Amino acid sequence: MMKKTYIIFAGVITMMVSVNSYAQTGNTAKSETKTAAKSKSDPDVKAEQFVAALNLTDTAKASQVKAIITTHLTAVRDWHNNHAYTLVPEGLNPITGKIFTKADRQFIVDSTIPKTVHETLMAGLRQYLTDDQVELILDKYTIGKVAFTMNGYKSIVPDMKPAEEAFILTNLKQAREQAIDYKNVEEISTVFKIYKTKIEDYFNSNGRNWKVMYKTYVDQVLAKKAIDKNAPAADKD
Repeated sequence: MMKKTYIIFAGVITMMVSVNSYAQTGNTAKSETKTAAKSKSDPDVKAEQFVAALNLTDTAKASQVKAIITTHLTAVRDWHNNHAYTLVPEGLNPITGKIFTKADRQFIVDSTIPKTVHETLMAGLRQYLTDDQVELILDKYTIGKVAFTMNGYKSIVPDMKPAEEAFILTNLKQAREQAIDYKNVEEISTVFKIYKTKIEDYFNSNGRNWKVMYKTYVDQVLAKKAIDKNAPAADKD
């Protein structure tokens, strides 16, 4: 009887060890997956991706550019991570009259990053790259927001004049260069929103009504969707 009891007990222990081992293996796999996911936002990984888009044949130059970008991305990340939104007191936004959100306060803190961080990056890029190549890198930082936003304005503004297009492009490029010193997409979008407000004010001050143009565009989009939705299905024969 004792022998039988021992065998059952040993079997239970073996099963428990197996389950525990399986759980540890699963946790390890999850940990490795999490680490792999984090690696995509690592400054060194991002810098390598940015430089790869340049297709540089000069490996020494590519290495220098990567080091410059990595240094900048690391500085931006560390400034953001080491400066909490709580450093900015709660208060009212003087423009909107609303209480600052946590995101507002974090944006203000992140905007205090030393100017030398930006200046060092831009000087380094211009030392090794052409103007077009520098623009490509800045587009990588800001996930192509200049082209995307410009296309949006072209869709909204009828018969856009060359002077209007030039004004928009100038401001969007200024937004792009300023936005590279912020860590995440939300803050990058906030920078672009500042310049989009300037652009829309420009339209209002030069004979156009931004709200009317935007509403007309939205109405057209909704009307087209309604037509497409109500259109008879194509004959499958």
